[in-house]
Amino acid sequence: MSDAILTPSAVAPTVPLLDVRGLTKNFHVPGRGNNVLCALDKIDLHVGRGETLGLVGESGCGKSTLARTLLMLEQPDEGTIRFEGTDPFGLKGKQLLAWRRRVQMVFQDPFASLNARMTAGEIISEPWATHTDLYPTKKARAARLNELMEIVGLRASDAGKSPQEFSGGQRQRIGIARALALNPDVIVLDEPVSALDLSVQAQVLNLLNDLQKRLGVAYIFISHDLSVVRHVADRVAVMYLGRIVETGTTEQVFDRPRHPYTAALMSASPHLDVTGATPRNRIVLEGEMPSPLDPPSGCRFRTRCWKAEDVCATTAPSGSSSAAEPLHTAECHFPMTTEDLKSAGSPIKPKNAVNLLAPLQ
Repeated sequence: MSDAILTPSAVAPTVPLLDVRGLTKNFHVPGRGNNVLCALDKIDLHVGRGETLGLVGESGCGKSTLARTLLMLEQPDEGTIRFEGTDPFGLKGKQLLAWRRRVQMVFQDPFASLNARMTAGEIISEPWATHTDLYPTKKARAARLNELMEIVGLRASDAGKSPQEFSGGQRQRIGIARALALNPDVIVLDEPVSALDLSVQAQVLNLLNDLQKRLGVAYIFISHDLSVVRHVADRVAVMYLGRIVETGTTEQVFDRPRHPYTAALMSASPHLDVTGATPRNRIVLEGEMPSPLDPPSGCRFRTRCWKAEDVCATTAPSGSSSAAEPLHTAECHFPMTTEDLKSAGSPIKPKNAVNLLAPLQ
């Protein structure tokens, strides 16, 4: 491995900014029969420079664990992470410190993620106390702080205020400015607008779009809100029980889902019919997501899938695509067809599912 961390100019354009292959992360849970919880199971994904990858899925599917692993807050058990060809887990000392500048985080809760005992200016400039060579003089730091306050829509005079003096949307702008302080190439956004009012959500999302166009930063956007993901993402990855079951462009995944789970997610998303056409059908899944401590054999979605057959219980599906859309992949033995999407109604009961909400007989 080279001693120097790779820079954008030193890497061929064909190398993705972030490339993840076979990423697996297990947690040991004491006091349980099967005490291994597989949070991530052979995850593959890539992110290009200036691109937004939307990451969606139910609570507990592994989205936040994936984010923490990409930020090197968790050590993977298997697989590789390459940042423009460099393995960050192989870096040490100054090389690792230099790499950490390039991947930053915006947290979900704008109230809990800011230190109430610090001013906005201190919060934004705190990373420079560690990365001292980035803005070495007091004058340079002050100028950069004013610039960051301006580009996120805050006044330079707000730098002396404490977080309690800001609204929720303004606090999230401070969090975004803090993430931008080290000039990153990738920002992981974990539900960045879920705690905000609807009108404020739109303002923050528009800010993120403007910053991406201006700075060329890439986003990994984690969200439960499919309408938000459709608004901001270039590509979408759908997670279920520790696996990415479908990937494709935003248009492909939302308009032509190939995995039954994705189709169910999309049908559950609120939809305003302004044309007066016949309301679309909804796919209603029964049962709950299985425990990651004891996932189903074969296809992990089979216990809730109305298309499941015997092969789904014995053989795990691999990613497949159609000739028309080779980059739109889904891990399913029986992918959704156009006729499936037209005929799916409600309710649909999976063959092997157990309705945990049904009364006992």
